[in-house]
Amino acid sequence: MPAAHPLRSKQRRSALRTAAFMSPWLIGFSVFFVYPLLSTVYFSFTRYDGFRQPSFNGLDNWSYVFSDYPLFWPAMRNTLWLVLVMVTCRVAFGLGIGLLITKIKTATGVFRTLFYLPYLAPPVAATLAFVFLLNPGTGPVNTLLDAVGLPTPGWFTDADWSKPALTALALWGVGDLMVIFMAALLDVPKEQYEAAELDGAGAWARFRHITLPNISPIIMFAVVTGVIQAMQYYAQPLVAGKVAAGVIGGSGQQFEPGYPDKSTLTLPQLVYNLGFQRFDYGTACVVALVLFALSMAFTALLMRRRGGLIGAGE
Repeated sequence: MPAAHPLRSKQRRSALRTAAFMSPWLIGFSVFFVYPLLSTVYFSFTRYDGFRQPSFNGLDNWSYVFSDYPLFWPAMRNTLWLVLVMVTCRVAFGLGIGLLITKIKTATGVFRTLFYLPYLAPPVAATLAFVFLLNPGTGPVNTLLDAVGLPTPGWFTDADWSKPALTALALWGVGDLMVIFMAALLDVPKEQYEAAELDGAGAWARFRHITLPNISPIIMFAVVTGVIQAMQYYAQPLVAGKVAAGVIGGSGQQFEPGYPDKSTLTLPQLVYNLGFQRFDYGTACVVALVLFALSMAFTALLMRRRGGLIGAGE
């Protein structure tokens, strides 16, 4: 019994020492995450314009967003489309390019550089270039398609083609995923491939039973980070919509995001539009919380299913 008190004292000192080492992270987490999150929850139940004191209005903001706000559901559908389609295409394309370059025997550095350089382009500049390249009237892409007798889409001026055009822009800048996948592919033990070849396994069998299980953690990392990036997708669709609509910008111009026909509207655009253009912080906080909940739900679902990629290869 007398030894219990010194043991508790030692455990207490160890806990305090651990807390002291963790205190910088705990302070940063509290100041930059917990406090803003709790403030967002609080303001979502208030009428607040950033100038006057917030006044409690219950569930009015939530009811307005889900029932009466005409831009919320189009933005929700567009954001989910980008998460499901754009993220899937980027991961598949990045993996394919990584596989291709690891198989090339000569000029590997040249091809790696060529595929990685587009990723370094600033998002706004890359979007501007794509809008002009895909201009339905004067862009070189449609000119080439017309020359070979193929249909010429409206791209960023057509609601049916604007999201595929944004996906093409995302695929053009897939160099980050290419580098990550290349590093993972080069770490796969060559002995496993050699053993599979001796057993008569074909290319698809080697990819399914060797490559995929070995790089599945990297694929999961790419998918989770891709979902988070898609949930924060703001600059590219906004710039594309503005340029396609002919809005150059300026202090006297007011632009409603989502051109054409709300097809490029995303939830982060609504947060900015409501909070910093319309000064309706309460409603903006509701949209921000929906965005946060979606991000957490997607991430939790993916982390629960992370064994599926490994299971698919076995």
